[in-house]
Order: sequence, then C-alpha cells, then structure tokens
Amino acid sequence: MTRWIGVIGVALPGLVLAGFGLTHPLFLDATTAPAWWQLHVPLIPLFPLLAVALWWLLRGERGVLAWGARIAAYLYACLYTGLDVLAGIGAGLVTDVQGPGTGVGALFGLGGQLGQAGVICLAVGTALAGMVLIRRDGMPAAAGALVALAAAYPFYIGHIFSPVGVVAMVGYALGFALLAAARRPSVPATPAREPVAAA
Repeated sequence: MTRWIGVIGVALPGLVLAGFGLTHPLFLDATTAPAWWQLHVPLIPLFPLLAVALWWLLRGERGVLAWGARIAAYLYACLYTGLDVLAGIGAGLVTDVQGPGTGVGALFGLGGQLGQAGVICLAVGTALAGMVLIRRDGMPAAAGALVALAAAYPFYIGHIFSPVGVVAMVGYALGFALLAAARRPSVPATPAREPVAAA
C-alpha cells in the first residue's frame, strides 16, 4: 500500500500540471492577458514539485550521481520559477494593464532563457537519477527513466501549452510513477549474533 501511495505521489505533480496546460492560453494579447497571468500564480508552487518528486525517488541514496541529480533538480526549480514570474505573471500583467509592447518582449526573452536552462537542468537531473535508480532497482527502472527523460524535449519546446506541453507533463507523471513502482523493497539488516561462550 505504501508503495502505491508513493507511485501516485510522484505522478501527481505532472498530472496536475497537465491539467493546467489544458487551460493555458495559446497566445498572449489583451483578451487573454488576465487568464494568462492569473494562471501562472498557482503554477509558481506547482512546477517545483517535479523536482520534489525526483528528490523523493532518490531518498536514501548517496554518492556523486545522486547529489548531482538533486542539485540539478534544485536548479530547475529555481530557474523555471524565474520563467513563471517573468513570462507568466510579469508579461501577462503588463499586457493586461498597458497592452503589448517592447517590455513584454523583454520579459519573454529573459524568462524563456531561464526556462530553457531550467528544463535542461531537469533533464540532467533525470538522467543522473535514472542511472542511480537503474543501478539500485535493476532494469525495471529503465523504462521509467527513459520515459521521464523523453519528456524533457516536449517540455523544452512546448512549456505546458497543449498539446505538446501536456504530453510532456504526462510523460513526467508516467516516468516517475514507473520509477517508484520499480523500487525494490529494502531488506532489513540481520542483527549480528552474540558469540556463544564456551562451556
């Protein structure tokens, strides 16, 4: 039962983000600006949950690869939040208040660079985590690692815009769920026997 709670838990961020992607406006102008920036406010705490899911999958793991994966996931969370704030809330709010202009383009430019760098960090973190988890759990973890890693490209080119970005979020949900399901149960350590005293 605990395993399936974990499977659902790591899949949930991607599935929730996919749902938001289905409602994300496909373009920003005066008519879509209110929905654009208001949608990105709840997304600020949601996008980093992909990194949290990766950290959870790596629980108990030590070593350079595991910590490299955690650091890369953390960088994704920071950088992608920058995209949300600048190109999501900032660009949407400026368009809502003042209309489109050069300032909006500048917000998109910087936000886009941060977002793309963040997705690359998440891809690196996913690849490193995949290596750790395949080594720990064997080939059953390979499918999850490959699915999650494949989700990086549509995420990079499509954000969460439907349909490409929604596919990316579902890919992360499925990949992380497969990785959680592949986890081998930990074997409790057997206590050392007390030496038997000679009679």
